[in-house]
Amino acid sequence: MKKSVLLIEDDTTLRENTRELLEFSGYRVFTAENGKIGVDRALEKVPDIIVCDIKMPQLDGYGVYEALCKSRTTREIPFIFLSVKAEPEDIRRGMNLGADDYLTKPFRETDLLNAIASRLAKRAILKKRGKTNLDHTGEVENLEELRTYFTSYGESIQIEKHEELFRETRHASYVYLVDQGLVKCFRLDEYGKELITGISKKDDFLGFYSFKVPGQYPETAEALEETTLFRISSEEFIHTLLQSQNLTVEFAQLISENLSIMKTHLLDMAYSSVLKKTTNTILEFAENIQGDPQQFIRISRSDLASVAGISTESFIRSLSSLKKEGLIDIVGRDIKILNLQKLHTIR
Repeated sequence: MKKSVLLIEDDTTLRENTRELLEFSGYRVFTAENGKIGVDRALEKVPDIIVCDIKMPQLDGYGVYEALCKSRTTREIPFIFLSVKAEPEDIRRGMNLGADDYLTKPFRETDLLNAIASRLAKRAILKKRGKTNLDHTGEVENLEELRTYFTSYGESIQIEKHEELFRETRHASYVYLVDQGLVKCFRLDEYGKELITGISKKDDFLGFYSFKVPGQYPETAEALEETTLFRISSEEFIHTLLQSQNLTVEFAQLISENLSIMKTHLLDMAYSSVLKKTTNTILEFAENIQGDPQQFIRISRSDLASVAGISTESFIRSLSSLKKEGLIDIVGRDIKILNLQKLHTIR
């Protein structure tokens, strides 16, 4: 049976030429001339894959994707964006929403056909694996096996320093496992000040916020350095948890431990001295993230200050005090601990 493609494109010539190309390549093609019609047609036809322009009247491509993600019928359909824009921020926005691919117009015919074929193949594999999981419950029994599952079956992605992984209020499409690098999660207060809610390192999970139907991300995630991650869909993640009671308990325990750490951190932010807050933040990065206190900490002062809950200026002044006491060394933007034992005694 022919695979079906929904092509949503407001340019009549491009829409018809692309339709002919896809039909000649063996696909059954539905078309829509704007985003609003595209949403209606997707819900009516439920195609195997959607190719959608971004800049369109009535409803743009981002709006189309977000609307279809709200429906159980269409949220799992592979989605490819088309756009004349090629700026990194436009590509990031589309991929942060959870889209499967992004092609820049004008595109080569082979690029479009290859993108469609690869996304349909991936979808078929995931669908087959999902059925296998239903037949073999308890396959993933603990957190270590869950990490192995991510690295074996998840999609590998790489983001650059300062690049967003996902954004607050966007559809929570994926759960991530950090393979290499660092990711910060944060929210902005009413004055636009960044409040860091967590730092994720190698082997940490992030992007999971509900045991029910995925909603929206409540915070933004951004790379502190070049980072590699694995991701699976939120639906697949929840399904995997439900196959093993032991795994669900272990993951719940992990969430509980993270909450306890966060509460301790909030108490430190509320009642500790500025110098103590600075010291605790340095120790947290050096011991829990870097793993070796003798290595340099290569994180921006503003990010460190945000974690500490103080202004960047106060953080820098505290760093100078610690350096004068011979407890740390500062080389350019890097920080190195010289006296770990004494740092632990700072009050």
